[in-house]
Amino acid sequence: MRKFEVQLMDIIKKDNYILSILEAVGKLNLNDAWVSAGLIRNKVWDVLHNCKTPINDIDVIYFDSTNTSWEAEKSLEQKLEALLPNQPWSVKNQARMHLKNGFPPYTSSYEGVAHFTEIPTAIAVRLQNNGLEVMAPYGLEDLFNKIVRPAPYFQKGNEFHLIYCKRMQEKAWDKTWEGLSIEQ
Repeated sequence: MRKFEVQLMDIIKKDNYILSILEAVGKLNLNDAWVSAGLIRNKVWDVLHNCKTPINDIDVIYFDSTNTSWEAEKSLEQKLEALLPNQPWSVKNQARMHLKNGFPPYTSSYEGVAHFTEIPTAIAVRLQNNGLEVMAPYGLEDLFNKIVRPAPYFQKGNEFHLIYCKRMQEKAWDKTWEGLSIEQ
């Protein structure tokens, strides 16, 4: 296991809040389900900066090509709300998320995460076989080295690069976590 994966697992194992989220998601028994993106990224950056930022949302992803309805996602959010109330749940079926930016259909949650806008956000974790499993299509180096750069589908010269640039302007992460290197 690589150094940064061990560090990430240690950070999560020490966070009872994130562990309770992972347990709640696990109880739904969804196919290819993970907790992803900002919750995990922000937790790592908070640890690296010795701070605590508010939770904007809890991104839960899964893959179910048999029911890609928005209503199915909202129903899952309600189930999670019953398990762990008053949390900012955001459930997204990766079998339909390709439509957001006009990509070809995804075949798994891994493919969905690989199409996240920036590399340190392209990360997911779940409880699996009484342990943690990490999914990071582009590795964890950028996350732990505080580098933000576009994932391959959003790099310069690509028609989707403007989506990345707009997102970086809106997020202004370098104002929250000093020392981030944000590539344009």
